[in-house]
Amino acid sequence: MLKKILQGMVVGIANIIPGVSGGTMMVAMGLYDKLIHSITHLKSEFKESMKLLLPIFAGAGIAIVALSRLFEFLLANYPIPTNFAFCGLIAGSLPFIFKKVKGHSVTIGKIIPFLVFFGIVILMAVLGESGGNAADVSFGFANVVKLFGVGVIAAATMVVPGVSGSMMLMLLGYYDTIIETINDFIDALVQFNMTEILRTFGILVPFGIGVVIGIFAIAKIIEFIFKKAEIHAYYGIIGLILASPIAILMKTDWSGVSVILIAVSVVTFAAGWFVASKLGGE
Repeated sequence: MLKKILQGMVVGIANIIPGVSGGTMMVAMGLYDKLIHSITHLKSEFKESMKLLLPIFAGAGIAIVALSRLFEFLLANYPIPTNFAFCGLIAGSLPFIFKKVKGHSVTIGKIIPFLVFFGIVILMAVLGESGGNAADVSFGFANVVKLFGVGVIAAATMVVPGVSGSMMLMLLGYYDTIIETINDFIDALVQFNMTEILRTFGILVPFGIGVVIGIFAIAKIIEFIFKKAEIHAYYGIIGLILASPIAILMKTDWSGVSVILIAVSVVTFAAGWFVASKLGGE
């Protein structure tokens, strides 16, 4: 149970950081196949599915709520070692993924999804260079519908390995707003400010409903793809994973880089690899 909560926290932290893919972290933790199966078979295998989903989503929720400020601080003040830690987590997942395609010959048909999805991640990094502007989230029917739609899109990208849901929020102009609203909600709870709690609910509830629906919708599509072309799908995932560290480093603020900072980053990379090796696999 504790291991699953910790795995969920890693996924949750990844979804906070633009350029880092929650789906990739699911793969790194050895959760991806099992999570997709649990989501798509929730009704028919309710008890078994909930044994996996509850601790994973609880861990992700805890990380997003409790650690969003911490990682805002780390990225603002120590972006290079922080991002190297995530690169280590991602790189540490590769041995688990290569096991999935071991014994299968490399063909043009498998190389194509590898190259396509490698290119998608790099393109996302290039397009994501612009920061997210604050979106209009004043309470109203149109904005509720927009928030629901943004939640669906963000959730779909969060589940796909190699694609950053937070980067998608940034491109849509909602990243800063959602992070600020989560922090405002925590402050309001601590102060028991009902007016502010209700205001933040008006933003987070429609967004959250969209996230839940988006996760279930994309999980069905992913399950269908894995049933029809599992090995090809894993080659696509390998392309996404290999491109992810490149995309993260493209998004990193390299100002103030020094020999000491690089040395620290090597250590954080190794730490990320170590965590992936311990939390990944079965």
